[in-house]
This record gives sequence, structure tokens and C-alpha cells, in this order.
Amino acid sequence: MIVSPAFAGKRYAVLGLARSGLATALSLVASGAEVTAWDSDEAKCAIAPAGVTLGDPMEIDLAGFDGIVVSPGVPLNTHPIAARAKAAGVPVIGDIELFAQARASLPEHKVVAITGTNGKSTTTALIHHTLETAGVPTTLGGNIGLPILGQEPLPAGGVYVLELSSFQIDLTFTLDADVAVLTNITPDHLDRYEDFQAYIRSKWRLFEMQSEGHVGVFNDEDPEVWALLDRVDLGELTYRGSDLRYRSDIITSGRWPTDGERGSLQKFLPSLQGPHNASNAAMAFVAAKQLVDDEELIIRAMMSFAGLPHRMQRVAEIDGVLYVNDSKATNATSTAPALGAYPRIHWILGGRRKTDDLDACKPFYGHVISAWTIGEAAELFERILLESGIHARNVGTLNAAVKQAAQIARPGEVVLLSPACASYDQFRDYEARGDAFRAAVSMLGSEA
Repeated sequence: MIVSPAFAGKRYAVLGLARSGLATALSLVASGAEVTAWDSDEAKCAIAPAGVTLGDPMEIDLAGFDGIVVSPGVPLNTHPIAARAKAAGVPVIGDIELFAQARASLPEHKVVAITGTNGKSTTTALIHHTLETAGVPTTLGGNIGLPILGQEPLPAGGVYVLELSSFQIDLTFTLDADVAVLTNITPDHLDRYEDFQAYIRSKWRLFEMQSEGHVGVFNDEDPEVWALLDRVDLGELTYRGSDLRYRSDIITSGRWPTDGERGSLQKFLPSLQGPHNASNAAMAFVAAKQLVDDEELIIRAMMSFAGLPHRMQRVAEIDGVLYVNDSKATNATSTAPALGAYPRIHWILGGRRKTDDLDACKPFYGHVISAWTIGEAAELFERILLESGIHARNVGTLNAAVKQAAQIARPGEVVLLSPACASYDQFRDYEARGDAFRAAVSMLGSEA
């Protein structure tokens, strides 16, 4: 695990003892900090690390604490811990902020941080894979992989690759990323933010934390990124890094792949189909170029990328029909590129919706042969799609949707799970939903 003298003799409260909270408590105790921790789940409290005092931050006296460490899942806009911490003059932080504070005591290294509404997991995993394949000591953390504080420190010359959600950035104040990447910005998580502008400002803080000369990589394929940043009042937020916004005539360190290179990359990356993944690959290329000075090595490494589970994942081909698991697409904007990647689709969608429309998917409705809606959004999405002239049917459950779609799918067509919704109505998380899809598809193969 990562330990640091930066925490020695300090006092921290840790709210939540799931994976990141447990790793945080272990790291702080091992670093010589005094830790008080709590979880509403008694079973998690029962396995609190030795040296941790159990105590609910909502009840104990917070005076004198150096920080309250919370999970990104804690909604600071509604949870009373935010007001209680403010009254006590104690900062509310996350494990990424603790990592940032520990960096000075770690062997010489660099940090790549990736954020955005969609595409950040794929871009993060691709950067990590590329560095690892190129022989650079690297590890994956943040919103993907294992909790960063629970991992072993990298040797000198290593690169920490961190996927960061806006929630994690909200709990981070001193992370000076050597390379920061913004994949895109579209409306999301508006239940946590005052408005879309507040959400944009949250993302932009990753770049505001960078020191002069560090690199920002922005998705020049998505004009909305810069249109939004140009017209939104960012207040006091500034950017001091080197701007890799444009192509090679502007970029001074590393260059954006040419159109031909982007096409070649996608040709040799079967796990990354669709124009959105061409942009993800381009951003990964530019980020990796800041750390590995060998373009041919980078491209060869990228070509061996197998893709992410639950993100445009090819599950099976049965009787000429391809089954694709895109369970990680939890909003319509994320689903739209998946629809654009295949010409003839039997679409499975639904769950706990984030919006009352599927407008982002409309440009690709012509690719949809049939749609099978499930979960809480099933009735609404069935009606929306029927009104658009798509053959749609509310079947309620994922198993039923897979069976119904398989019955009418023909060779050369795709059965695509891309829900455009969160999973929490019927599944623990998007991973459990994707696993259920794989299981349902495997049953088709055994029945055949």
C-alpha cells in the first residue's frame, strides 16, 4: 500500500468502509495517522483495520481533525456531513487528494488523469495498456481498478494513470497531473449539481490544479468541448498548462494522429469500434506521446488492446449474430456511439433513467431493427421509440429481451445491450448487468 510521512501524527475521519474507504484507513494507520472510521453497515465496521477507532463523523466532535475522507458516492449537495464539516472547519476530501498529498514522498513518477462524461474508462485503460506494453512501470486507479492508496508504490520512472469522475475531482484540491485529458462534456449527474455549468466547472478543476507547463489533452473531435468552455463562466478557474487542443501546426510536444493514422488505429483495434473510439484512441495516443518518445511503439501497443469489459465488448457470435455487451453505457449520450458503430441492431435498453428522452440516440435510429425495453424506463422508452417508428416492445427483464431479440436476429446483425440507463433498479451495478447479459447469451449457445 502507499504510505507517507505526510499523514503522520494527523487525525482523520473516514466515512464509509467499502473498498476505497478500507484502503484509505489502512494507508493512514500505516502512515502513523490517528483514524476514526464508520460505516452504516455493521459488517463493514466489524472488519475495520487494527488501530482504527470506530465513531460516526455525524456524531463525534470533529474539532481538531485534519480531514474527513468520504467516498465519491456521498452526495455532498444533500448529505449533512458537508455542513457539519464546514461548521467544524474541517475539509472534506477523497482518497485521490490523499494520494496527491503523498506524492512528494513517493519515488519520482508522473500522473496522467482522465476525466469526461463518456469515454474516460476506455481512454484510461488504453493509456495504461499502452504504457505497460511499452515497458513503463504503471498502475491504474481512481474510478477504475483498485483503490490507489491500496496499491504498491511504483518504482522511479513510473506513471500513475487515474480515471477521475467529477465527484472525485470535487474531493480533490492539490492533484497536479503531468498530463490531464478531457474526453467530452455532456449533461450528466444534474441531481448532484446546481446546473450544467456547475458540472462543467467541476470537470475543469482538474486542469485548474495543473501547474504551468503540464499538459492538457482535449478532444478536438468534439466541438462541444470548446464551445462549452468558451461560453461558460468558469469564474476564478484558470488553466496554466500547455494546450494540446489543436493539431500538429500548433502542438509543440507530441502531435495529434492524422486522419489516416486514426483510421489505421481503428482498423487494427476491433475492440474499439465507432467514431467515438477513434477519438478515444487519438487522445490516448497524444497522452502516451508525452511519456513514451516512440510513436511506432505506442501504435503497436495500442493495437494489442483487448478492450474493456462491459464497454462495446464482443460477447459471442451465434449463428452469425454478434452479441455485444455495452452495459457501461448508462446514459443516452454514451449509448449513441454504440448505435452508430453497427448498421443493423437489435437494441436492448432501459433501467433507471437519467433523462426523460433518448434524443442523443436519434441520429442512429436508422440502424435499429428492433428495440427491447427493460426495467423502470421500459414503458417510457417503448413509447418514445414507437413514436419514432421503431419496432419496440416492453419485455421487462434482460433475460426476456435477449431471448426475444435472438429469435428475430439474422446473420450479420447485432444484439446490443446498451441501456442508456443506470442499473440500480434491477442490478447491483452495470457490471452485474453486463454479467447477466453474458450469462443469458451463453444460455442461447447451449440451447442451440
